[in-house]
Amino acid sequence: MLLPLDLQFFAETMHARDSISGSQGEAFVTIDNQRYNFAQLINIQADMGKTKTQVPILGKVGKGNKATGAEYTGSATFHFNTSIFREMLYRYKETGEDLYFDIQLTNEDKSSTVGRQTIVLKDCNLDGGILALLDADAEYLEDSFEFTFEDWEMPERFSILDIM
Repeated sequence: MLLPLDLQFFAETMHARDSISGSQGEAFVTIDNQRYNFAQLINIQADMGKTKTQVPILGKVGKGNKATGAEYTGSATFHFNTSIFREMLYRYKETGEDLYFDIQLTNEDKSSTVGRQTIVLKDCNLDGGILALLDADAEYLEDSFEFTFEDWEMPERFSILDIM
């Protein structure tokens, strides 16, 4: 039996246009006050992991969990057509001077109604990287590195969807 129209529950859902396209955005890397458009980027992911301590609580069987800090890590994959990151590793090898850099990432899909979000990863530091690469079977070559960073900022945020 159908209920009268005014009594039926209609769940609102997200519009497909509000999903964010993975390729719509931009990335910039700033090394030694030189800003580069990281246009060869294929993908990047930056994560914040909370460090926690287990806390015994009188009267409870289980322990509680208290956040005591954070760790920041990331990884990037990009086309093998830049030497900037290898130059940083070479400089470290030759001089012992470790370089820190910033990465600015912006997601902006103009068909979405949520606008744009920008995250700036501060004081990034390479864990290592690919020095040389050949692959006769590859259609194109991919480079990659893992990194840590010390802090992050969020100067731009997505707006809240109307259905939320």
